[in-house]
Amino acid sequence: MNDTSPLKSPAACLILMAAAAPFCFAIWNALLNNFAIEAAAFGGREIGILHSVREIPGFLAFTAIFLLLMIREQAFALLALLILGTGVAVTGFFPSEYDLYITTLMMSIGFHYFETIQMSLSLQWLPKGEAPKQLGRQLSAKSFASILAFGLLWLLLETLQIDYKWLFLLGGGVTVALTLFIWAWFPRIDGHTPQRKSLILRKRYWLFYALTFMGGARRQIFVVFAGFLLVQKFGFSAAEVAGLYLANHIVTTWAAPKLGALIIRFGERATLITEYIGLIVVFTAYAVVQDPVVAAILYVVDHLFFSFAIAQKSYLQKIADPEDIAATSSVSFSINHIAAVVIPATFGTYLWSQDPAYVFYAGAIMAAVSLLLSFNVPRKPSEGNEVVYGRVVPIQA
Repeated sequence: MNDTSPLKSPAACLILMAAAAPFCFAIWNALLNNFAIEAAAFGGREIGILHSVREIPGFLAFTAIFLLLMIREQAFALLALLILGTGVAVTGFFPSEYDLYITTLMMSIGFHYFETIQMSLSLQWLPKGEAPKQLGRQLSAKSFASILAFGLLWLLLETLQIDYKWLFLLGGGVTVALTLFIWAWFPRIDGHTPQRKSLILRKRYWLFYALTFMGGARRQIFVVFAGFLLVQKFGFSAAEVAGLYLANHIVTTWAAPKLGALIIRFGERATLITEYIGLIVVFTAYAVVQDPVVAAILYVVDHLFFSFAIAQKSYLQKIADPEDIAATSSVSFSINHIAAVVIPATFGTYLWSQDPAYVFYAGAIMAAVSLLLSFNVPRKPSEGNEVVYGRVVPIQA
C-alpha cells in the first residue's frame, strides 16, 4: 500500500535509491584505472576485456523480466543494490587479473539489474507530465552522492594515502547500509498498471530500440577509453581522477533538474539533436587533443551529455503501452549492451593499440548515426505517433 507522506512517497524512494548506487560505483570507477594499472599491471587489452566482462550482465538484463515472476520490482531493486555494494566492497582484496574480472562481474550484476528496475519503476510510478523533471532530480541525487564519494575519496587519498582495498570497502559498505535503511523505511509501493511478465519486442518501438543501441555503443567510448586516456596518455593520478569526477557531478547536480524542465518545454526531439551534435564535436576533439587541461574539460562536457538520456526515457514513457514498461526496460538494457559487450575488447585490442585517436573517431561516427535517428523523433511523441517516418500501422483484426 502506498504511503501518502512525502518522506515515504514513490518519488522519495526513487531518489534515495538513485543516490545509493552511485556512491559505491563512483569510488569503484574513480579507482579502477589506477588500481588496474598499479595492482594488476593492466594494459589496453586487459582493460578492454574487463569492461567487456562488466557489460555481460547488462546484455543479459532482459532476464530481469523472468526474475520478476518470483520477486516484486521494489524488492528486486534493493537486492540488486546489495549485490552491487558487496561487489565493490571486496574488489580491493583481490588485485590479480582474473580476480578483478570476477569482482567486476559481481558488481556489474547488481549495477545493471538495479539500473533496469530503477528505470522501470520510475516510468511506472511517475506521472508523464512530471517524469522528465523527476528524472532530472534523480540524476541530481546520483550526482550529489557521487560528489560526496569523490570528495571523500580525494580527501582520503591526498591526506591519509589510504590503501585502495579500504577505499573500495568504504564505498561498498555505505551502499549496503543505505539499502538496508531504504528497505526498513519505505512501505510497499505498487505501480498503477500491472506489468506483463514476458519478453516484449514491439515493431512500433523500433526507433527507441535503435537510439538505445547507439547510446550503448557511444557510452563505451566515455566509460572505457576517455578515462583511460587521461591516465595513460596524460598521467592523471587517482586523486586527480577523483577530483575530475567530482567536477563532473557538481555540474550534473546543477544541470540535470534544469534539463528535465527544458525537456518538458522543448521536447525530446530537440534535446536529442542537441546531444548528438555536441557529442560529434567532443569525440572529434578527443582524437586530436594534446593538452591535459583541454582533455579534462572535454571529459566534463562529455559526462554532462549523459544527463540528456532523460529524453530517451521520457520518449519511451510517452509512446509505450503502460503495461509494457517493465518488459521494455529490461529488453532495452540488453539492446543497450549488445555493442557494449563487443566494443571494449575489440576497440582496445585493434584500434587503441594502433592509435587511440581511432577509438574517438569511431565514437564521432556513432554520434552522427544517432543524430540522423533523432531527426525521426516526433515533436510530440505519443502512442500511435512514435516516429516521423517508418510508422508501423497496427494490423486490424
